[in-house]
Amino acid sequence: MSLDVISAILVSGLVLGSVYALMASGLSLVWTTLGIFNFAHGAFMTVGAYIAWTASDQAGLGYGLAAGIALSVAVMIGLGIVLERVVVRPFYGQRDFLLITVMSTLAAMIVLQKGTQMIWGARLKQLAPIVPGKATLWRTTISAQETLIIVLAPIVLIALQLFLSRTRTGRGIRAVGQNPDAARLIGIDVSRLFYVTFALSAVLAALTGILLGSVRLLTPQFGDDPLVKALIIVIFGGLGSLNGTIVAAYAMGLVEAALTYAIGIYWTPSLIFLLLILVLLVRPQGLLGKVTR
Repeated sequence: MSLDVISAILVSGLVLGSVYALMASGLSLVWTTLGIFNFAHGAFMTVGAYIAWTASDQAGLGYGLAAGIALSVAVMIGLGIVLERVVVRPFYGQRDFLLITVMSTLAAMIVLQKGTQMIWGARLKQLAPIVPGKATLWRTTISAQETLIIVLAPIVLIALQLFLSRTRTGRGIRAVGQNPDAARLIGIDVSRLFYVTFALSAVLAALTGILLGSVRLLTPQFGDDPLVKALIIVIFGGLGSLNGTIVAAYAMGLVEAALTYAIGIYWTPSLIFLLLILVLLVRPQGLLGKVTR
């Protein structure tokens, strides 16, 4: 295998891993704090990208991509709060809370997808790149937008880690994730942190959609494949471990890039699922998950 091929695999894996890390971190955050999988997370990614497209020059409004990103983030904060209050909060304390929220967030995903198709139509769209042009990274030429994804993802993830560890709200989210009843006893407003978590998760999904929306074409089902990959990554990294999710995301990106080169895109998803099963047989708690007894 030549150095050019190795470089291409590494760069492709970094691009994929960066996208997966941003997407999966939002999903992992909701699971860690509330103990549910938000199946509407992929639809959040889609809606965020479409809002940015609408406000940009692409849709003729003339506000520019920067304004589109700001509008998308603002709307997604509101949408995350609404989803938590309307779709999740009514079921807190129910005996089958996990199963009920699986169904309710799946229903929200369908509503958001159909709403996206009604508002924007099924015609393919694409965001203008934040950074146009080409760039060379380790002997491999990629778009400048993909380079931005590689650079920006770690910055966002580090900012997320600092928020969770250094701010009062972030420490409160971590406390709620460890033990919500104990958090209530020491005066933490658990219900407020639940919707803050959903809002933060929605913003991460929107940023992923905006970054990926100039590399791939937008459709109402734009977020479906990243959602499936994010679910795999959260389980693979270890449920409740944000660090494990990030490590698993980059590992998954590199493995997917290598397998796509070696065996082709058709068989790669099947082999990834097989590898996930083998890893879980050895470590049922995931890469960095904790053993529960």
